[in-house]
Amino acid sequence: MNDSTGPQSASQRALPVVGEPRPERADARRNRLRVLEAAERLFTEHGVKNVSLDAIAAEAGVGKGTVFRRFGDRAGLAVALLDEREQELQARIISGPPPLGPGAPPVVRVTAFLDAYLDLLDRHVELFMDSENASDGARYRIGSYHLWHRHLSILIEEARPELDADYTGHLLLAPLAADLHHALRSGGFALDRLKTGLRAAAETILRPATG
Repeated sequence: MNDSTGPQSASQRALPVVGEPRPERADARRNRLRVLEAAERLFTEHGVKNVSLDAIAAEAGVGKGTVFRRFGDRAGLAVALLDEREQELQARIISGPPPLGPGAPPVVRVTAFLDAYLDLLDRHVELFMDSENASDGARYRIGSYHLWHRHLSILIEEARPELDADYTGHLLLAPLAADLHHALRSGGFALDRLKTGLRAAAETILRPATG
C-alpha cells in the first residue's frame, strides 16, 4: 500500500491480504477471467452441478483443454470463481472508496460490509454452501473467514472499545452462514429484508453506550 496517501486507519494497517493471486501473463489473465465469467453466468442460470466443462468452454470461447489445464475440474473452477469474487471484495475493503473502503465511520463501514457480503452470498450461495460444508467446521478454517472476522473486529474495537470485539465479530458473521442464507431465501425472505435486519442488529450492537 502506498504510504504517500496519508495516515492510515487501524483497519488499513492491520488487515491481512488473503489469497493474493500470483503474477500472470496478460493473455493468461484474460483467458482466466473469460472462463470465470462464463462459469458464473452458467452457474447462475443452471446451478453448479448442472453445468459441464464443455459448456463453460463453449460459453467462454476457449477449448476444453484450456479449462481443464487451468482449473482441473468443475469443482476446481467453482473454487477459483469464489476466490476471485472474494478477492474483489477484499480489494474494495482495503483500498476502495467509502463506505466499504477506508474513510467512513466504523459503524458505517461495518454495515457496508454486511450489505456487500450479502450481495456476494446471494449471487453465489451454492458455491458458498459447497465451500463451507466441505468438511466439519470448514467455514471457520478458510482464510477468507479470518479476513472478514479481522476486518469486523478492528472496526468494532474502534466503534465500541468496551465490547469484546473478537466475539462480536463472530456474532455478526454468524447470520452470513450459507446454509442459513439459503434456508431463509428458500423460505421467502427477500434479500432487502435480510439486509435491513442485519444492518439494524449491527447498528444496535454498536450504538454507543449512554448513561
